[in-house]
Formats: sequence, C-alpha cells, structure tokens
Amino acid sequence: MTPTPAELVAVAARLRAAGCVWAEDEAALLAGEAPDQATLDVLVGRRVAGEPLEQVVGWAAFAGLRVAVAPGVFVPRARTQALVRRAVRLAAGVPHPTVVDLCCGTGAVGLAVARAHPGTRLWATDIDPAAVACARANLDGLGTALQGDLDAPLPAGLRGRVDVLAANAPYVPTTEIAHMPPEARDHEPLVALDGGADGVDLHRRVAAAAPGWLAPGGHLLIETSTAQADATAAACEAHGLRTRVEHDDDVDGTVVVARRSGGSRS
Repeated sequence: MTPTPAELVAVAARLRAAGCVWAEDEAALLAGEAPDQATLDVLVGRRVAGEPLEQVVGWAAFAGLRVAVAPGVFVPRARTQALVRRAVRLAAGVPHPTVVDLCCGTGAVGLAVARAHPGTRLWATDIDPAAVACARANLDGLGTALQGDLDAPLPAGLRGRVDVLAANAPYVPTTEIAHMPPEARDHEPLVALDGGADGVDLHRRVAAAAPGWLAPGGHLLIETSTAQADATAAACEAHGLRTRVEHDDDVDGTVVVARRSGGSRS
C-alpha cells in the first residue's frame, strides 16, 4: 500500500514508543509489505509486541540477498557476513566445492556461498524443524537441508570430502541469554542461542567432528566472539587443525579459521 505521509508518521510514532530505534525506516518497510491498511495494522502490532522485524516482514537482507525468515526462526545477523566472506574466498579455490552449513537456521550462509559459486555442492543442517523448513525454501535447487544435531544427518559419503565446513553454532553463555534483547530471547529458539556455560560447548563438538568430514586442506569456519575466540581456537587446535582468528571490522564479525593438513589451499 502507499500510505499518506501522516499515516507513516503515525506508524513511526507507534514503533518509536515501542522502542524501535529506526522507527521511520521500519514504518516505510512495513507499509511497503502490506497490501492494505488492515494488514499493515497486523504487521505493526506484531512489531510493537516485540517480534523481530525480519520475522514480521518474512525476509532479511543478508550478504546482498533477500533471505526468507519464518516466525520463530533465528534471524541472520549482519556480523555473520564475516563468516560468509571467508567461506566464499576459500570456496573460490576449489572447482565445484563441497560446502556444509552447520546450524544453518534460514540457510543464509550456505545460500550466499552457493550464489557466489554456481556448482557448489551444498549441505545444510539444523536441529530445529522450523529452521530446516525455512532453509529448504531458501535453498530450493541449490542445496540439501537436513534436520538433525550438528553433523549427525550428513550422508556418510561426505566424509573426507568437505572443502568448507561453516558453523554459526550458538555461542551465547547460558546465563547471558536473559540479558539479550527481548526480540531475540522471546522470539528465537533457545537452541539457536544457548552455547552452554561458557558459550563454547557447541564449538567444541563441531571442532571434534570436523576433521572426519574435511578433505585434505579443507577448512572449518566457526563464527564466535572476540571474548570467546581463544577458547574456540583452542578447541580446533586440540583436534589437530591449524587455526587462526580473523576479525572483520566492517561487520564486527569474528571467525575462527581452522585447516586440516594436506592439500595446497590457504
């Protein structure tokens, strides 16, 4: 619909009163997604109630793509573009790379890599059935999304053949979840947020599993925080992977890059 300036001002005022920092921008976006006033009222009501904007409109802008986001599914973060950028660079060195996206959520990471490199053989997994359904819609024709715990659902034929294994596993310490913004803690699944006592529980499990899946010279990439990067890196090194920490100032994203020995890739 095309609201009048006065109607947009009224919507923005409701959003600002609810704590939305970018109220005017959100008002324009919600109005653009609504075919009529009744629908706009519903969308604004959902946003005012604290639902993430991306879940309300049904999509997120991520790495130059429009990624579908279903209600209750983890919303792709801008900082995760650091993980994508590194994965895209590494995949560029392999013809028709085999890529795995663990804890895929919407499938945004794998989708971005596959879009950058046509011919990518892509597998994505998540334990949350709602996320897997969302990822399947996003990856239609580009990859396979499977439901299960971390690497458990991956086909055995991928062992020793994965060129890039990217993981945006949860890394919020359990006691810190209560301090997260309400739109995250109340509207995203706990399983996508809770990283255990120190936030590195899932990273340790990923690091333990990764060497069995990686091809010689293949890379494991784990998104983490600056505070947890050393612990995440140590988990990778404990399983024989050559490891370094990279930080992308542009999106404030931190990635642990771990390489299996063999091959010639860097």
